[in-house]
Amino acid sequence: MEQGLHRPGGRPGTTGAGGDIDYRLARQAVLHAFRAGELSAAQVCDAQPELRRNAEFCGEPTDHPCPICAEELRHVTYVFGPRLPQHGRCVSVRAELERLANRRASYTGYVVEVCVGCGWNHLVRSYLLGTSA
Repeated sequence: MEQGLHRPGGRPGTTGAGGDIDYRLARQAVLHAFRAGELSAAQVCDAQPELRRNAEFCGEPTDHPCPICAEELRHVTYVFGPRLPQHGRCVSVRAELERLANRRASYTGYVVEVCVGCGWNHLVRSYLLGTSA
């Protein structure tokens, strides 16, 4: 597992009060359906333009290639919660994630893998942030 913005503290997914959800099985199901011809490339490579821009300019490179086109995958982290925009905040700086994690409110972080090349995107994990999380 790559180090990065995923979560403040040590290894991603290990710090905090729980609430971590890993979406690997759902990802595998989508990829299986794609490879079996049940889903088209247009259905699985449907990243919105803003998500692709965030991946290109704010996303973290991963060590894994895109499962569709073998280009570089990037992780984009969004946080939702009190006093944040309704559409959430794209967090590109670890210090900002740390600040949110230390607030006395509950926030939810979402990590999305995105291919800037073909538009593949899938939710990788979600987790709780904040001192009341």
